[in-house]
Amino acid sequence: MSGNLTIGFLGAGKMGTALARGFIGAGLAEPSDLIASDPVADTLTAFGAETGAHGAKSNAEVVKFARVLLLAVKPHQVGEVLAEIREAVTPEHLLISIAAGVPLAKLEASLNPGSRVIRVMPNTPALLGASATAFAPGKSTSAEDIALAQRLFSAVGIAFAVKETLLDAVTGLSGSGPAYVYLMIEGLSDGGVAAGLPRDIATKLAAQTVLGAARMVLETGLHPGALKDMVTSPGGTTIEGLHELEKGGVRGTLISAVRAAADKSKKLGQG
Repeated sequence: MSGNLTIGFLGAGKMGTALARGFIGAGLAEPSDLIASDPVADTLTAFGAETGAHGAKSNAEVVKFARVLLLAVKPHQVGEVLAEIREAVTPEHLLISIAAGVPLAKLEASLNPGSRVIRVMPNTPALLGASATAFAPGKSTSAEDIALAQRLFSAVGIAFAVKETLLDAVTGLSGSGPAYVYLMIEGLSDGGVAAGLPRDIATKLAAQTVLGAARMVLETGLHPGALKDMVTSPGGTTIEGLHELEKGGVRGTLISAVRAAADKSKKLGQG
């Protein structure tokens, strides 16, 4: 792709806004290189206020302006949006879809033959530049397209290229995973309150503990089990707590949660 990197957002909600801010912050694009469309006027206004980019009156205007099209609408809206822009999408365009569960085959069938498509599964921490993302290229994408996707989504966290068959697992793990962690933080906070801590302190301690533990995994490269053992002294407090977690089936429940969400993602894709 030659010239400036122009990116158009078909859908200007929170995820689209987060990605736009990330691309700008990483120096991959200027606000003037971005454009967005959205049927909700307030959403489009908020996108412009947070990114400095301009809004479009229609999806067609976005396609005319941008060479990278980021499809950021709800899964049930994908067919309608692609039908609207189908004839305007040229071989010069790269379509990147973050619509959960919508397979490459459906995306490609909704556009002209040979259209370049990449399917992506980011997660909401993209709002803070801490997303965990995986993406799968379509049949007509080039090595340059894949490298661009890597650059774009690495700007808002970490990104991995995977086979499309693995994207449902990614959805169940990192796509839905923030909600599991929020539930754990809430539970840890409740435990702190039960033990006598004020709620505000308990919640901050719980959140910081999760943050610190996650950084230990990422930055040391050690297995989580090894890190767990490092803080588990013989006859100490931590092993007592771990014993209760194992009795409660926390490990197995988390595995089941990821698998259930992955299965749901598959069903969404089939629907």
